[in-house]
Amino acid sequence: MGMYKYIRDAWKKPRENLKEFWRLHMLEWKTQPATLRIDYPTRLDRARSLGYRAKPGYVLLRQRVNRGGRQRPKDFGGRRSKHSGVRKDVDRMYRAVAEERAVKFYPNCEVLNSYWVGEDGNCAWYEIILVDRAHPQILADPRISWIATKRGRAQRGLTSAGRKSRGFRHKGKGTEHLRPSRTADRKRRDL
Repeated sequence: MGMYKYIRDAWKKPRENLKEFWRLHMLEWKTQPATLRIDYPTRLDRARSLGYRAKPGYVLLRQRVNRGGRQRPKDFGGRRSKHSGVRKDVDRMYRAVAEERAVKFYPNCEVLNSYWVGEDGNCAWYEIILVDRAHPQILADPRISWIATKRGRAQRGLTSAGRKSRGFRHKGKGTEHLRPSRTADRKRRDL
């Protein structure tokens, strides 16, 4: 097996395979800022498979997102059970939120992709791959130069995480009201 295969296998069950290494890293990450530029990817296999290359024009960030807030406190008295639902619908995944927050610190860059690196009871961490859309080496590379013309991918839900939150991983029966977006479909039906 190649090196990337071993890395991939270790990250399938990080609590069992990485143990103290993973736990100590997260304790250190908690003390760092929520958005931090890093030199090397924590998961090299995942970063490479999502398009990261170790060359100028690529930027790596580790973004921390608070978990929770998806349940309302339980109401006592004065309401019928239909209106006392404790589950709050959240439209976007933590990963999509992390991408949006990360790109605010680098407005000249676009989000290429992101991946999960850890979580505990309070926080989740993601590493975001950003690409400088005006960098000469990026413009000269035909594999990635397309990103120079795309603006606001993370904010418009066009990254992989954003498309998953919008339900675009599925096609066909049952997805009639997802495209072009749920809002556009609702407005069209209200006419």
